Amino acid sequence: QVQVVESGGGLVQAGGSLRLSCAASGRTSSSYAMGWFRQAPGKEREFVAAISRSGVNTYDADSVKGRFTISRDKAKNTVYLQMDSLKPEDTAIYYCAARQAVVAQTAPEYDYWGQGTQVTVSS
Repeated sequence: QVQVVESGGGLVQAGGSLRLSCAASGRTSSSYAMGWFRQAPGKEREFVAAISRSGVNTYDADSVKGRFTISRDKAKNTVYLQMDSLKPEDTAIYYCAARQAVVAQTAPEYDYWGQGTQVTVSS
């Protein structure tokens, strides 16, 4: 069992930056692939970024490529999502998820989810 807790959301102006953190607890949490997803009002949850168990391989959605960066600190069992050049369309609840397998890019493939953190980008 892995517990996942996100933090770092907030209100920012367009063009600004935020860094989200995802703390994973549990005896084997460092062996989980991690992903970030987001869900805007009235829309389906969508993939944002993911990172492999080793941290070597990362994947980004086209909509955030070049602006968002996912990374992990295995010693701290924490995954980060650095979000730069934010746009109003990035406004959503951001969720962190864990998967005890190779990294994936679809929500149903993840086993453990956090409660989410709100990111609001004003124009």
